[in-house]
Amino acid sequence: MSDLVIRRYRDADHDAVWDVHNAALDAVDAHGGNGPWDDDLHAIRAVYLEAGGEFLVGELDGRAVAMGAIARLDDETAEVTRMRVHPDVWRRGFGRAILEGLEARAVELGYQRLRLETTAGQTAAQALYRAYGYRETRRYRWRRFEVLVFEKRVESHKSRVQSQQSKSGHRAP
Repeated sequence: MSDLVIRRYRDADHDAVWDVHNAALDAVDAHGGNGPWDDDLHAIRAVYLEAGGEFLVGELDGRAVAMGAIARLDDETAEVTRMRVHPDVWRRGFGRAILEGLEARAVELGYQRLRLETTAGQTAAQALYRAYGYRETRRYRWRRFEVLVFEKRVESHKSRVQSQQSKSGHRAP
């Protein structure tokens, strides 16, 4: 069995990403149908890669099976979005791997807060986000879905050390 390879999106990934997106949403009855709300998936380079964000693809044996993105909201905040794992490979930790990669990249890009949304029916996604320290901040309705909004503060290792030192009154030499 091969390991998941996580890498940055390439233009040649378009069709595979579209397939993962649709298969994952269909499998959890969270698909609102394709429409203008999917336009970003047809312009990934412009919407994410060239706009202060990131788009990661998880590949298994040369096949795209997972994906996720961060999109800039403001100087301090990015949205984790488009988190998908193909149902053929669920329960193998691929969602965790993509989320960890996105969080690390968000810190590299200087973001301090991450925000994300999922639907009430996506209980596995909710459990993942809660396990990674995301807290629900509100809910709203979109079409037939109840949408949960989560947020989390993130910081670089350097910021964490400085914060811990200021709390303890100690400074590193």
